[in-house]
Amino acid sequence: MSGQTGGKPDQGGFTMKDQARPLGRLSRRAFGQASAMLGAAGFTGAQAQTASWPLGSTRFIGVFPPGGGTDIISRIWCQKMTELTQQSFIVENRAGSAGNVGTEAIARSAPDGRTIGLGSIAPLAIAPSIYPRLPYDPAKDFTYIAGLWQLPNMLVVHNDVPAHSVPELIALLKANPGRYTFASSGSGTTVHLSGEMFKVMAGVDMLHVPYRGGAPAHIDLLAGRVHMIFDNIPQALAEAREGKVRALAVTGARRSPQAPDVPAMAEFLPGFELTSWGSVIGPAGMPPAMVERISQLAKRALESPDTIRLFEDNGATPWWTSPEDLAAFRVRNEAIFAPLVRASGARVD
Repeated sequence: MSGQTGGKPDQGGFTMKDQARPLGRLSRRAFGQASAMLGAAGFTGAQAQTASWPLGSTRFIGVFPPGGGTDIISRIWCQKMTELTQQSFIVENRAGSAGNVGTEAIARSAPDGRTIGLGSIAPLAIAPSIYPRLPYDPAKDFTYIAGLWQLPNMLVVHNDVPAHSVPELIALLKANPGRYTFASSGSGTTVHLSGEMFKVMAGVDMLHVPYRGGAPAHIDLLAGRVHMIFDNIPQALAEAREGKVRALAVTGARRSPQAPDVPAMAEFLPGFELTSWGSVIGPAGMPPAMVERISQLAKRALESPDTIRLFEDNGATPWWTSPEDLAAFRVRNEAIFAPLVRASGARVD
């Protein structure tokens, strides 16, 4: 005992005083190693979580009301994503202000992959030229993930409108300036700007009536409270096939394979072309590995024969893009629509 307390070697060959020093140094070293191991484990865990996305249900914010063309196609894609991942993709419609309300909700979500949503041409490429102060910045507040579809609009008129072709409609509008109305799913949508482009190129005057989405606009169209709409093909085509409205033209450069008997507007007004698009976006700051995984899953969903068939049945063409290409495409689209917005007088000051 006296050897232990007096600083002489004990049975282990070290004094208690000497033993304390290396233990202290080993503790600090061990602490550093343990911290590194914990950090690596945490990083690996984050990678694993990204690689296995989605973990649990995913909220997909639809920026237009339920029942409209883009809502139908969004639900088709979400259903395929549910099948691919065996996790639920739940569509939550946050409509208002031509898609701006739902788009803001996407921007304000946590960048954890639990909330993604519809990136649409109206709030991302057209709205910046219409509204001087948006509640989000399309260039900074989003993670661009993948393209989903492209689709032209279709001009349909109420059956009581005495025009059965685009030339007849132009003649009717010129003879009755300001008397006829066209509905839209909101100011600044492609549905609105298709009508404005038609007014400019055809030299006619008609009144724009905006709604909070395509579904309520069609209710008034079928009731005869408005005369026509340049809507996304899905709902317009379905109503035309049922004889509820009369289809006069599509706004793509060529006729749609889904409606080959309906002429393209460019056949009467050369150069007329306006195509809508939808994409997958999330809030800014999503992990790059997660973005890549979602993008690749989106591609698999769009390559599914079932998805292709259902998209085409609703007038849409599957349109996958990489995250980088989607972001660049949006910038180019904004530059294209800016002069059209100025010409239409749609800008809000």
